[in-house]
Amino acid sequence: MKKEKSFSPQHALYIRKVKRETCLVWVMRVAILVFAISLWELLAQLDVIDTFISSCPSKILLTIKSLWLENNLLYHMSITLYETLVGFLIAVGLGYLIALLLWWSERLRRILEPYIVVLNSLPKIALGPIIIVWCGSGSKAIIFMAVLIGIIVAIITMLNGFLATDKNKILLLKSMGANKFQILFKLVIPGSLPTLISMLKISVGMAWVGSIMGEYLVSRAGLGYLIVYGGQVFKLDLVMASTVVLCVLAALMYALVALLERFIIKYK
Repeated sequence: MKKEKSFSPQHALYIRKVKRETCLVWVMRVAILVFAISLWELLAQLDVIDTFISSCPSKILLTIKSLWLENNLLYHMSITLYETLVGFLIAVGLGYLIALLLWWSERLRRILEPYIVVLNSLPKIALGPIIIVWCGSGSKAIIFMAVLIGIIVAIITMLNGFLATDKNKILLLKSMGANKFQILFKLVIPGSLPTLISMLKISVGMAWVGSIMGEYLVSRAGLGYLIVYGGQVFKLDLVMASTVVLCVLAALMYALVALLERFIIKYK
């Protein structure tokens, strides 16, 4: 039979307090969002703000509906989502492996560290013309831009996580006869899981920045293309609608990483 969990009155009171606090936080989040949207719509309807410049929620919804009915929304969403996901996975995978390699070899880390710092500080948009020449004007250039923006951050974040491993624990394993390979897989990698989750959360934003930046430069489709096109023809409703869809997709991708974090914490 399944054992029933019993809590002390103080612990049960604490759990209820935590649940109430969590509920309050979510209610306040939703209330702030609803208030901001309602105020925006009200000011637009009262002609306090110019909807040609700032648009309004009702026009944004109508634009999204129009894009959906014309079968354009899913098309542009799928292109941007594909470019972002591929760029995200490549940047995270390569960044993790390179960080492992730099942790393994202190000499290599000392040699490459200045180059990593310079690449991290370099405005990646300056490489746009070179990327177009190398990769063409299609999805390859956009994915390359997303990887370029995300990989350096992934390397630095994970390397710092690996180097932050408790030195006393490493000495303990060495005293027990563990080699570097065993230290890596028994201590360093498991101990850096929180850093990995943080890196994934940061890389989500970097991937979206890279893909949209790439679409600004070379794309003929995608949400970034819609934003650029809407700005060029002064269709601010299209710009705002594309931005809203972009925010929703980015939030969903971040939520998946947060769900992965809960899974790892639960079964760690």
